[in-house]
Amino acid sequence: MFFLRRVLPPACAGALALSGVLASPAAADPTPTPAPVSTPTPTSAPTSGKAPPRPDDAGYYRHGNRPAYKVLVFTKGAEPAVAEAGTGLVRRLGREQRFAVDATADAAAFTPEKLADYRAVIFLGTGAGDLLDAGQQAAFEEYFTAGGGYVGLSSAAATEPSWSFYTQVVGTTAGQATATAAKATVKVADRVHPAGKPLPERWQISERWYDYAANVRGTAHVLATVDESTYTGGGMGADHPISWCRDYRGGRTWYTGLGLSAGTYADRNFAKHLLGGIEWASGAATGDCGATVLANYEKVTLNDEPGEPMTMAVLPDGRVLHNTRNGQIRLYDPATGLSPVITTIPVYSHDEDGLQSVAIDPGFARNKWVYFYYAPPLNTPVDDPATPGVNEGDAPVDSADPTVWDKFKGYNVLARAKLVEEPTPHLDLTTRQEILRVDSNRGTCCHVGGEIRFDGRGLLYLATGDDTNAGGSDGYTPINEAATRNPAYDAQRSSANTNDLRGKMLRIKVAADGSYTIPKGNLFRPGTPNTRPEIYLMGLRNPFRYDVGSDGTLYIADYSPDARAGDHRRGPQGTGKWFVARKAGNWGWPYCATRDLPYTDFDFTTRTSGQPFDCAGGPVNDSPRNTGLTKLPPVERPEVWYSYTAETPARPPSPTRPAPARRSSPSWARAASARWAATSTSTTAG
Repeated sequence: MFFLRRVLPPACAGALALSGVLASPAAADPTPTPAPVSTPTPTSAPTSGKAPPRPDDAGYYRHGNRPAYKVLVFTKGAEPAVAEAGTGLVRRLGREQRFAVDATADAAAFTPEKLADYRAVIFLGTGAGDLLDAGQQAAFEEYFTAGGGYVGLSSAAATEPSWSFYTQVVGTTAGQATATAAKATVKVADRVHPAGKPLPERWQISERWYDYAANVRGTAHVLATVDESTYTGGGMGADHPISWCRDYRGGRTWYTGLGLSAGTYADRNFAKHLLGGIEWASGAATGDCGATVLANYEKVTLNDEPGEPMTMAVLPDGRVLHNTRNGQIRLYDPATGLSPVITTIPVYSHDEDGLQSVAIDPGFARNKWVYFYYAPPLNTPVDDPATPGVNEGDAPVDSADPTVWDKFKGYNVLARAKLVEEPTPHLDLTTRQEILRVDSNRGTCCHVGGEIRFDGRGLLYLATGDDTNAGGSDGYTPINEAATRNPAYDAQRSSANTNDLRGKMLRIKVAADGSYTIPKGNLFRPGTPNTRPEIYLMGLRNPFRYDVGSDGTLYIADYSPDARAGDHRRGPQGTGKWFVARKAGNWGWPYCATRDLPYTDFDFTTRTSGQPFDCAGGPVNDSPRNTGLTKLPPVERPEVWYSYTAETPARPPSPTRPAPARRSSPSWARAASARWAATSTSTTAG
């Protein structure tokens, strides 16, 4: 088992941490990036009745307007309209944000003495070709590696193609651009960095769009991408970076592919984008441009023979708790490199059952609470080694006697105990507090989930799987209601059951005594009949891994079933999904792959199909094993869904603009619609 440790320059180590996984920093670059500069207190504008002087006016600074810093706009090679519009915008931003602007198309400005006056040099649409001689190149390299900033706009990525240092500063070189401007959607990935923070998540702008010789993801921090499905002519595919940044050899580099068209400089969002880039490159604003640069991490092996590793939790002092499914909890100590077992939790083991996760309390430094989610042994049947031909721990698949499954009823437990250091580090199980139980059907497979996380308010999130065996469902939805079939083959009893904690994201607030309260905003109010108030999200299959922001925003991946092709009698092919959840909701399983991709009701006894489930209006759970509400909430839309053959749409249609016809209605859905429209009777499956 291993984890990735962030390696930072000395100047950054004190300011940044990656999800708490920051051990002793090591220098990735001997030259620190420039420290942020302070902005002086604004002074009053002159009251003579004349227009206030501009930063490029000779009398501006004599009126007491001192700039925070200066930038140089370099426009050699730029189209005249772009140079004029771009320089005008930068000057306006300088007046508003109190930085001085010099602009020139003369490469003679590239001397060590002149460049020393600037916190950033802006290559504004400088275009293809060699612009600087060897001496000027050396001056810029000296300036940049001493802590200077680089801002590149649009065709600046095509500048100086034979100068390797410049190419490394930009990160790649520009390829072809679309011949004419076209409106497309920019997707802003980092809305914390100053160049993305003021922007919407999706932003439409008309521009000429560049392809690039290489994708910079992994070598630079991608701030935004352009969605190639929204314009014609893109050649980079689904991941087309359009703006990025990074710390490089002591300097700061920020680039945007926008600005090739003069009209771009009139766009308000672009002005915010550009200002953030200038401020970051100048050191006037902070931003993490190293979080997704692969070279900034080193692989740290915790234990090269850990059994079946599951999760880890990094302690404030840099030690790492990690667990295996068989119940072992280990503690890695970076000081010794050792990872001994410190506690073993007794667990029931069968298929995916066992110790699923460990996590630490947000107040761990003070209270030492360690949380874990596991299957206690109970009296569940287990395999008898004396009978090698029979596994007594396997629950029957079919039986005319429904009581045969009673002995396989169990539960998983969310609990916590304190980590103590003496005589050696261990979990003191005498302090154990059981927080809640989640029912389970044992002796079969699959989907336990079990990851524990906390948000910035101290709310605890627990992801649970649907506890359902996918066998016998032909790779489609497991909704077998037959009385002679093991209940574990019907996900309606779990994920679609509002009165069951499986196939859910649970959200609670744990109290000092181990009890808990229900935060506002969960899916069902406390006291609502036939519901569990702990449920925040329902309709999940196996949300095995997820993340949560400090504000409670959830980022979830949910696994798909296994059908390799869609069938109108059953539903779509296996469709996984990624989504962002900011509020309570129903994510559809086992009735809907997405809001627009319903499964078809199916009788496993007669092998006949019914109607597609109503995802938009809210599916109906009429399973005899359902103990919750019959009418369920409408199904939410994920951000991304995908299938085995790309037959499923890759993105949802916009509320104002439908997706292209070839994507919005896959072949199986068109066939299904035709059949469903032609007949109101069931279709017999072959």
